[in-house]
Order: sequence, then structure tokens, then C-alpha cells
Amino acid sequence: MRLHGNAELSLNNRRRLARRVDEDGWALTRAAQAAEVSVRTARKWVRRHRAEGEPGLLDRSSRPHSSPNATSERRVQLIALLRRSTRMTGAEIAEVLAMPITTVQGILTRIGLGKRSRLGREQVVRYERSRPGELVHIDIKKLGRIEGGAGHRVTGHKHNNPTIGGRRQPRKRTVGWEFCHVAIDDFSRLAYVEVLGDERATTAIGFLRRALRFYADHGVAVERVLTDNGSAYVSIAHAIACRTLGLRHLRTRPRRPQTNGKAERFIRTMLGAWAYGRIYGSSQERTAALAGWLDFYNLRRPHGALGRHPPISRIGGNNLSRSYI
Repeated sequence: MRLHGNAELSLNNRRRLARRVDEDGWALTRAAQAAEVSVRTARKWVRRHRAEGEPGLLDRSSRPHSSPNATSERRVQLIALLRRSTRMTGAEIAEVLAMPITTVQGILTRIGLGKRSRLGREQVVRYERSRPGELVHIDIKKLGRIEGGAGHRVTGHKHNNPTIGGRRQPRKRTVGWEFCHVAIDDFSRLAYVEVLGDERATTAIGFLRRALRFYADHGVAVERVLTDNGSAYVSIAHAIACRTLGLRHLRTRPRRPQTNGKAERFIRTMLGAWAYGRIYGSSQERTAALAGWLDFYNLRRPHGALGRHPPISRIGGNNLSRSYI
């Protein structure tokens, strides 16, 4: 039995109180003093025990049996309809229906429509392939190069980049970008990453070939790859490469990054633990630290979706080649 948080009497004490009065002949006042409760409380438990027996000693809901002033179910459905169909605010619905704002907002919260940002949101459908290599997610993350020490994420201020190009066409001197090409197996979450200089089709194809070799070294035969609709992946060269390698190439729906969610989530983990998790003096130092972090991720890091086991546990091996670039 779950007691009220402020209840003075447990179930045994309530039973003892009622039996002292009914069976032992105690006066109600004396029984109340022994139980350290008021006479009114003692009278309530004795009355319930006489009328219902043991069930009468259990806590009950304090909600009244009837609420004549409660909002009708038809009015609640109308409020939900206005919220879903017109995306009206609680104040607007209250004005249209001539109801208090607090009442309307309370109803919206109770039926799960308290926040308009959740309206129309599709239910998340989670999936997982049945074997390693059945599907590999591929994506690219752009990272700013590190030049002259840590950047604004660490120091809190941006570098004062000088302008170049003369007075007529001045432009800021930029440090440039590096591109993390990422591959992660849908079933095992075994990951392979390379830091490359661009995201062109030829670069993506070269990364794909090396990723397939990485997975093959661990006994994984890749059957399908899933990418977004970036220019490198919609190119004819990439399509020819996939056919040559015997891969089926799948692409996400436009403006639906959730489809490639395993790669997106891995990138978030990678950025927090590797790219932004330490202070690097240069891009070369950051790239050199990638191999060690990937070994940790694949071999030792507990993964929540894998029952707190590392990705390698689903492959059956325990050795990874340090071939990350």
C-alpha cells in the first residue's frame, strides 16, 4: 500500500487503533492519544473499519465523486481541435471560447498539447538492422582548422584575421576547413573516421573504399550504405563506384536528417569527446588524437543502445587496426 506522504498512521497502526476501540473496548479519546492522532482522525478510521473492514483502512483519492463545474469533455475536444488545426495559443483559444486562460492552459497541458512546438511532430520510429554490414551510415562533418593555438571555443574570442586582396577587393584571411568523413555500422555501431581536406566526390569515393576495407578486416561484408543528398553522394561517379563495389546506395529524404540519425548521433559524441573535448595547438595534433579516441569508442566505451557494451562486442573480435587517417 502506498501511503500519503503526510500520513501519521501506517496500515498496522490504523488496524490497531480500530481494534482497540471495537474489540478491546477502549474509549475513542484514549485510543487517539495512544496513536498520537486527533479524535477526529481516530473516529474516521474506526468508522471506515466498521463499514468496510480491512479495505476501509487504505488511502483513498481526495478527488470528489462529482465535479459539476468541471469542463465538459465536449469542450475539451473543441480546445484540442482548435490547437491542432489552427495552432492557436492558449490565450487565443480562451478568448474565442470565453474561458479563463488558466483553465485552457491547464487542459492543454493535461492532454499533451501544452507546447505548440510539439504539434505535428512525427513519432520517432527507431530501427536496427539484424546483422553487421547490412547497412552502414556515412556522413561528413566540417571542422574549422586550428592555426596559432586554440580558437574561440576555448579562448572566448575570435581571432583578428587580417584582410588580403588589396583595397578594392578586401577579404578576410580564413584558416579554412577540414572534413571528417564518418562511417558507422547500423547493427554494431563500429565506426571508421578519416579527416580529409575536402568533400568532393573523388574524396568520398576514396573514403568509401578504405571504409569497406576496414570493415572487411573485421569480418564485416558491407551490403548497403546510407548517405544524405550532398553533392558528393548524388554524383554519377559515386553511383558508378557503388555499383562497382557491389553496394546498394540509399539516400535520406530531403530535409530529414533523422533518417541518418545514427551517423548524426555519433558525430555529436565524437565532437564532444574528441574534437572539442581537449585543447589542441594545431589541426595536426587534433587529427593525431583521433585514432586513440576511435579505439576507445570501438573497443571499450559502453554504448547505451548495446546494453552498455562496446561496439566490438557485436562483431566478435577484440583487435582493431589503427588505420584511421
